[in-house]
Amino acid sequence: MASAASGDESADESRVSARRPEAERPGSGQSASVAGAAAAEVGARAAAEGVVAAAESADGGGPGSARPEPGVPAAPVPTVEQPAGEPPIDRPTVGLAAAGQEVPRKPLHDPDPYGTPPYGGPGPWAPAPPVQRPMAAPGDGGYGQPGPYGEQGPHGSGYGGAYGPPVTPPPPQAQWQGYDPWGEPRPEPVEGKPWGRGRLTAAILVVALVAGGIGGGIGSYLERNGNVTDVSLPQASAEQTSRAPGTTASIASAVLPGVVTIHVRGASEQGTGTGFVLDKRGHILTNNHVVEPAGDDGEISVTFSGGRTTKATIVGRDSGYDLAVIKVDKVTGLKPLALGNSDSARVGDPVVAVGAPYDLAGTVTSGIISAKERPITAGGEKQDGSDISYVDALQTDAPINPGNSGGPLVDAKARVIGINSAIRSVSDGSGLGGGSGQGGSIGLGFAIPINQARRVAEELINTGKATHPVIGVTLDMAYSGEGARVHTKGVKGPAVTPDGPGDKAGLKPGDVITEVDGAPVRSGQELIVKIRSHRPGDALGLTVEHDGHTRTARLTLGSASGD
Repeated sequence: MASAASGDESADESRVSARRPEAERPGSGQSASVAGAAAAEVGARAAAEGVVAAAESADGGGPGSARPEPGVPAAPVPTVEQPAGEPPIDRPTVGLAAAGQEVPRKPLHDPDPYGTPPYGGPGPWAPAPPVQRPMAAPGDGGYGQPGPYGEQGPHGSGYGGAYGPPVTPPPPQAQWQGYDPWGEPRPEPVEGKPWGRGRLTAAILVVALVAGGIGGGIGSYLERNGNVTDVSLPQASAEQTSRAPGTTASIASAVLPGVVTIHVRGASEQGTGTGFVLDKRGHILTNNHVVEPAGDDGEISVTFSGGRTTKATIVGRDSGYDLAVIKVDKVTGLKPLALGNSDSARVGDPVVAVGAPYDLAGTVTSGIISAKERPITAGGEKQDGSDISYVDALQTDAPINPGNSGGPLVDAKARVIGINSAIRSVSDGSGLGGGSGQGGSIGLGFAIPINQARRVAEELINTGKATHPVIGVTLDMAYSGEGARVHTKGVKGPAVTPDGPGDKAGLKPGDVITEVDGAPVRSGQELIVKIRSHRPGDALGLTVEHDGHTRTARLTLGSASGD
């Protein structure tokens, strides 16, 4: 066994100079080689170890051989010359044990305060380079941080020890300014948090939304306003205000200065109507039902087209014709309207109506003559029938409403051919306009022909009363047959007034008058209308039936005072 051990030791002789005896190592082997300036020291240590190795070999050494006997002098230790001026070298002390005795040995060098057990790090002859901050070792105890010579300890030592555990290095020197030569490159400082892809995408979306909102607002504004500048709308240049004769505008401009609005206030009633100037003396023609609410002590005021208002008084009125004349005093600049001829009007002729419907003064409407000699009766609110008017009227589709009553109906030459007096409405069936509770126009308006109105107006101005043409008979208003029948008995006397126009024409009680001047007569009211359309003294041709016999008669109209 000794020879085998000796053989093994001899075979390993080439490695002895580089390694410590196995008995002196508590742990596994490690390299004892040093570099650079410590070469001389390494050589001296190798020589000393060689002496010990030789002694052990001579004794049949090896790791398991016996130690030299006590009292045997130890082999001399080779010395190394110390160069002059150099600090003394701390050399290891080699002791030889006596037989059966363990010889204590002095450590090769003092313990390194920064070393790790069992042998510590490099000796004072090779101090560890300064390390500013150790890197954390891996959790599995693997290779955590490089050692001082470019290798990493197998157990992740603090700064390169072979077996040492991690040791916290001394604080960094000021001159390093926190620089770690073995650490990862320190990135350049960046102001704020760098923008990642997500934040950049969100920023782009926000900018797009804001830009879209601004663009949409601008587009909407431009769509509404056309541009961002002030709007300037095109407009035709001013033209002359005159219009060709016969147009509604030219007719209105000629008529309006002579039309007035009438306001009436009485003890229990009030109303609004229209009138027009007859002459420069201040006479104004209107309807009787317009001024009737004033009574005997009411108030009437007149407003001209220019806005001037003045008081007016009643000159005369007649309920049978539904006409009245009022007068204003001390008014200058009056514009009388020209009077036309209603007999010359033809169905379809254009007409213009002027009035104050619902107190809207100066209202102008236009239409045509829809019919002539339309027999109508209006009024009838009084039980005795004294307020009933009989009119052989001009029918027009020019809109006429309450308040238009008494206003002029003019032709294309701005001449008065009728006085607007009545309308047909769905509310009351018939009646004169201007009364309260009446409906509006449905295109059926009626005007008193100016030929009749002119005669009545002259009489009212001259005498204060109007005369009515009469035939001197009493009519049976309850007769439902065709024509107008003479009553069989009178109201206060005989049905045919003795020596009256009817008696002179041969009319008898029970006669039925079917025509007047060739125009058919369908009722008693229509016969009255036909008669009222003439002047007293006019001669009429009548067609009369009695007991199945027909005859003709010639009758001259008489006269009767109106109320």
